[in-house]
Amino acid sequence: MSRFRYVSCMMQTEIVPPALERVLSRFRAMGREEKMASLVAYAKKLEPLPAHLAALDRANFTVAECQTRVDLFPEFHDGQLHFYADVNVRESPTVAAVLAILFQSVNGQPPSVTLAIPNDIVRQLMHDIGLAGREVGLNAMVQRLKRHAGLAAA
Repeated sequence: MSRFRYVSCMMQTEIVPPALERVLSRFRAMGREEKMASLVAYAKKLEPLPAHLAALDRANFTVAECQTRVDLFPEFHDGQLHFYADVNVRESPTVAAVLAILFQSVNGQPPSVTLAIPNDIVRQLMHDIGLAGREVGLNAMVQRLKRHAGLAAA
C-alpha cells in the first residue's frame, strides 16, 4: 500500500504528501469554528526565521501577491529542502498557519514532496472558512514553494 493518497483531477494525478493528507483529513472533519481555532494553533507553530536569513536582501524572497509582507526562504542541503518564512504572525495568523502546515509537511524532505503539494491545497484548507480574499496570496506562496523545489530538483 502506498504512503501517498492519489488524487485524480482532469488528467493530472497528484500524490499528496502523507503529513499533509493527515491535516487535510482532520480539517475535512471539522466545522468552521474548529478550523479557525486549529489555524490559530498552527500559526503559533511557525518556526522563527534564523538570523543568517534575516540578514539577507529580501527582494528575491518576498511574495508580492500577499496582502501583508511575506518572505519565503528555501535552504537545500543533502537532497532535502527546508523552508523558513518571515511573516508577522499577529497581523497574519492565517498566512502563518498555512505556512506552518505546509512546512510541517515538506521540511526535511526531497523537493519532490514539495512539488506534490496539490494545486488546490489552499481551497482544501480554507473550505467553508470564508477567507476567500486571502486565496490569491496563499496560492502565490504555494507556487513560490513549488518554484523553489523545482529549482532544487533541477
